[in-house]
Amino acid sequence: MKNAYLVLQDGQVFQGTRFGADGSAVGELVFTTGMCGYLETLTDPSYYGQIVMQTYPLIGNYGVIEEDFEGKCCVRGYVVREWCGTPSNFRTQENLDSYLKRQGIVALCGVDTRELTRIIREHGVMNAIICDEIPADLGAVTGYAVTKAVASVTGSSVTVYPALTEERCRVSLLDYGAKRNIIRSLQQRGCTVTVLPATVTAEEVLEGNPDGVMLSNGPGDPGENEFQIRQIRELLGKVPIFGICLGHQLTALAAGGSTYKLKYGHRGVNQPVRDLAGPRTFITSQNHGYAVDAGSVSCGKLRYVNANDGTCEGIDYPDLRAFTVQFHPEACSGPKDTSFLFDRFVEMMKGGEA
Repeated sequence: MKNAYLVLQDGQVFQGTRFGADGSAVGELVFTTGMCGYLETLTDPSYYGQIVMQTYPLIGNYGVIEEDFEGKCCVRGYVVREWCGTPSNFRTQENLDSYLKRQGIVALCGVDTRELTRIIREHGVMNAIICDEIPADLGAVTGYAVTKAVASVTGSSVTVYPALTEERCRVSLLDYGAKRNIIRSLQQRGCTVTVLPATVTAEEVLEGNPDGVMLSNGPGDPGENEFQIRQIRELLGKVPIFGICLGHQLTALAAGGSTYKLKYGHRGVNQPVRDLAGPRTFITSQNHGYAVDAGSVSCGKLRYVNANDGTCEGIDYPDLRAFTVQFHPEACSGPKDTSFLFDRFVEMMKGGEA
């Protein structure tokens, strides 16, 4: 195995060993704290443009199973403490190294991921490069930015997924980088799901006469998506809406609110979220680098907050028949504590209270 380097934008260097594809990769270095679910992480389109570092020390021990994928692999690079070349799982189809090679993803192992995590927590998210030789000029690294993210991960055609039980509702899902389990969660509740590209207009959505509109997760700066924000603004109040992650942020922007970038984001499967309407605190799966300024959304009511840092985790829009959450109720990977939100959406489409 060949030695390589992870070089941070501030010049700090970590030596490790290559696996995955050859070449170099520049991206935004982020960490995720999940103890399982590395396949779902690698195939979550919300990681587009980022070098993902796993804080859990052993990755790849149950191999690669296509059935567990949540989308297409969009990471720029992958960093782990140790990867397992001999997975033990009856479902395994290949090991992590061969999968990353097929996907063209540059990866690095044998680095001190605990120290890297400490650096990011203190400094905040920073850019980095995985390379064979330490570059003399880090201009390309410091100047890197994740742009045109949604356009890079959205689908290009309309796809219909039938309900898995007797049909109760028809949902139009706007694909900003949707995870597959959002679709499955709706299908299991009797919803026929029509997945639409992020380029569709509000008029085209309404022409399909859906019972409700689902706004998916996705990558990048929410403020960059001006077209999508305008379409959501036209949809609000005309049809029941449920937004997750980026969909939550875009809805807030469409409602006149604002968003801001977090220091190092929330990425993992153990984020505590407090329900302001009751006594419960839920453990949730999250993957985002931006947050909504709850005080900027005058037409919405703050419903959920992060129990660690108090950031906005969900807003209700009762007058507009909409609600949105920053966390992932579909999980995969992660706890299913908040999967009831899909039931709430179905009841709202059937005429219940928002």
